Formats: sequence, structure tokens, C-alpha cells
Amino acid sequence: MTFHPQPRAGEAKPWAFPAPERSVLDNGLTVLRCHRPGQQVVAVEINLDAPLDAEPEGLDGVATIMARALSEGTDKHSAEEFAAELERCGATLDAHADHPGMRVSLEVPASRLSKAMGLLAEALRAPAFADGEVDRLVRNRLDEIPHELANPARRAAKELSRQLFPATSRVSRPRQGTEETVARIDSAAVRAFYEAHVRPATATVVVVGDLTGIDLEALLAETLGAWTGGSAEPRTAEPMAADDTGRVVIVDRPGAVQTQLLIGRTGPDRHDRVWPAQIVGTYCLGGTLTSRLDRVLREEKGYTYGVRAFGQVLRSTREGTGASLLAISGSVDTPNTGPALADLWAVLRTLASGGLTDAERDAAVQNLVGVAPLKFETAAAVAGTLADQVEQHLPDDYQAQLYLQLARTGTVEATAAAVSAFPVDRLVTVLVGDAAEIEEPVRALGLGEVTVVAN
Repeated sequence: MTFHPQPRAGEAKPWAFPAPERSVLDNGLTVLRCHRPGQQVVAVEINLDAPLDAEPEGLDGVATIMARALSEGTDKHSAEEFAAELERCGATLDAHADHPGMRVSLEVPASRLSKAMGLLAEALRAPAFADGEVDRLVRNRLDEIPHELANPARRAAKELSRQLFPATSRVSRPRQGTEETVARIDSAAVRAFYEAHVRPATATVVVVGDLTGIDLEALLAETLGAWTGGSAEPRTAEPMAADDTGRVVIVDRPGAVQTQLLIGRTGPDRHDRVWPAQIVGTYCLGGTLTSRLDRVLREEKGYTYGVRAFGQVLRSTREGTGASLLAISGSVDTPNTGPALADLWAVLRTLASGGLTDAERDAAVQNLVGVAPLKFETAAAVAGTLADQVEQHLPDDYQAQLYLQLARTGTVEATAAAVSAFPVDRLVTVLVGDAAEIEEPVRALGLGEVTVVAN
């Protein structure tokens, strides 16, 4: 039997995160474009300078309702007509609001880009904000809130934010508002927020995909270039104060068979020099199935299906007053809540006393850097990362430089960053579970004051 010769791998081609071209339209809209040959689905991201802390007092959630209402009709199309036009283009349009600002995302085949960009510009330039549509979105949001509170992971995240930040800080409250604040929102409030914060002069559009044969400058001038609005100074933000005094808060759910864990504190944002080392160290601690936390809590003890450690930027500023959330999350069976926490703290103490191994560091860097070309295969992934850089006031080559820094990060540096990120005596622990079963075992661990709150 004769077999076909086994194919041999070719030489690996050097890879770097793609660099965008930057320009500005006559109306002040900043443009980042990135030509990606072969990417026939074009991704467009719009950054709007409308952060959650700009919401009027008592109207938490108005940014979310406004974002959802952008595609619910314009001065030319009703909500149904607008949706039908998007469908004819084979396009998807989404928008969401978060602490750094608002993001509008469009994906469309390159052959239909012109039509879809016209619809996107229409939604930004002249949204209808019809009373009936806004009222429907408010009702939908009110229906969502009880479901979110019933989700242990979402409930834990809400409680951790409330514990870490002062009540006067917007970041301490739910991103999409509470039942009380959302119920106050009407079309007038949505319109007022739009007029105060949505304008081209403080916005950025990112376009990524195969732009062969597309006169993007002319297309943008005809569509988003027709969007008008007054000028505005970039917003400044106050430093984010946080209380990471070591303590435990139990959100009581009688009869729960599992306990949801969320352990966190605040840390530096991506402008800090420690960020690359912190990524590597956090990955070694809990970034994958082979991390230390999983090896102990999942493989050795069988307490959980998985525990993860991560860093998430909350807000980044030009002034260097940004912050990130550093957290460990997972769930364990109720009877083993105390032992699982004890072992988790033992892992953190061992990390501080013995450090990471070179093998752990090497595996983390290989995973973080080696899979980057796969991670950014799609235009949407590239566009989203470029939009993140804009949102966080980072240079255009930040992501490319980050991978070089990750590759240079040593074991000692990664260890120091991980230990600094998760000090054993400065962590706020939120447990969503059956307080009658877990309170006493948790108190015995001595992790700080233990408080029980109602669900």
C-alpha cells in the first residue's frame, strides 16, 4: 500500500497585532481603519463618550436604554423598517453601555458595507426614541432584573461592587440600573442623555475588514460624515476609591446546593507598567484548566468544576486614575465551602512564599502569546480590541507591544505581580449560598469580619 507523503509544516511566519491607520473627518469624528485581506465580513465599532457616571442622578440605566433604542427607529424608518433594512444587508447592529462609555457594533458583508453604514449613521444622527419603543425597552429591562438577581454569579458581582466602592460612586451600582431607577426612565430622559453626550467630535469609529475596492474615505464622508453635533471637552474622571479591607459577605440563599465564590479587590489599569506581568501571574494562578487553583480545587479535591482568576478594566483615564477589578470566581458544593476557601487561601500563601515555577511561566506565556494569531482571526476581534484601546486611552500600537512584553516577562516578575494582585489579607470575599450551612465554617477560617445579607 502506498501512502501519500506526510505534509510538513512550513516556517512560521512572524505575526504582530495589526496597526490601524488614523484620520479625522470634517465633523471631528476620529477614524481608525485596518485593511485585513480575506476578511469579507467587515466589523465596525463606534466609541461614544457616554460613560455610566454621566447618567443623571436617580436615572441609572438610562445609558443602557438609550443604547438599545438607537436601532428602534429613526427619522426615516420605523423600528420594524429599520430591522428589515438591516436584515436585507445581512448585517447585525448591537449597542451597549458600560462604565468607560457606550459602544455600537456593526458586522456586515463587505459588499453591503455602503448600505449598512448608511443605516448606522442614521441611527446615530437621528434616532426616533419613540415613546412606545422606549416604554417597551424599559419594561423589558424591568423583566430582566429579577432573572439577574436569581443568577448566583450575577448576584455575587452586584454585591462585590457594592462592597468595594462607596455608594456615591456609580461603579458601586448595577450597570444597567435598578428596578427603582429604570422605572423612572422615559423617552424625554433618553433624548436628553443622547443630546448631552452623543456627538461626532468625541466619538471614534473603527473599521476592520477586507477593504479592497472600497473607497472608505468617500463612504465615511457620505454616511458618518453627515452626522453633526457640537464640540465638547473630553470628560475627566475622579480617582476610584475602594475599600479592600479583608472581609466576607454571605448573600443568604437557603437550601442552595452550591456556593458561588467571588473574591476581589481593585488594582491598576493597563497604563501601569505591572500590567503585562500581572496578566502572566494571574494566568498561572487561575487562567486555565492547568492553573494552580484548578489543580488543587478541581483535580485534587473535587470541590468545583473550575475556578478562574482574572483582571478586568473598569475604567481607564488619560490622567492615570483608572482601575481594574482583580478577582477569583467559581462555585463549590455547599458542604465543602469552608474547606475550599481554606485550600484557596493556602494556594495564595504558597504563591507568596514559594513563587511560581519556570514551567508555569513558560506555559502561560506560550498560551497567551502563541494563540494570539488565532484569537484575532476575525475582523470583529481586531475591531473590538482597537476600540478597547481607544476607550482606555491607549496608543494604537499598545496590543502589539503588549505581546512583546508578555514574552519578556520573567518568572520572578510574574510572581511578584500575582502576589501583589491577590494579597491574602486584602481581599473581599462574596459568597452566595446557604448561610445556615456555611457561616460557621467560614468564620472559623479567620478571613476577616463575616456579614450575612439577604438575597
